Amino acid sequence: MNLEDLVRLRRARDRMDREYAEPLDVTALARGAHMSPGHFSRSFRAAFGETPYSYLMTRRVERAKALLRRGDLSVTEVCFAVGCTSLGSFSTRFTELVGESPSAYRARDHGDTAALPACISKIHSRPVKNGDPRTPPLP
Repeated sequence: MNLEDLVRLRRARDRMDREYAEPLDVTALARGAHMSPGHFSRSFRAAFGETPYSYLMTRRVERAKALLRRGDLSVTEVCFAVGCTSLGSFSTRFTELVGESPSAYRARDHGDTAALPACISKIHSRPVKNGDPRTPPLP
């Protein structure tokens, strides 16, 4: 993969970080990266270790966790606020990444992590699929 492609892929990833609540799809992201959807998906996975969809959903779940911890929005409102259009798909993906349903996560006491700096909390609370050990658990 050449440097030019990596720059375009990084811009697409940055766009997903910024516009996670927008209706992004592989076709739109690939168009922005000046690649075909197939080439974009394969290149993104080779560069970042996950598919564009998986990366975007992880970002959305990460933002959803923050909104659910606040407790002032319903699970449905959070689902739509982070850009998901299906409550069922959102709940399934959230449960897959976090290990509990959005409702259970929202109902749980989050006071133990309130004292942690945001930069540390974000690292340790990043959702990972199937208990992937890339991130150590909070003490």
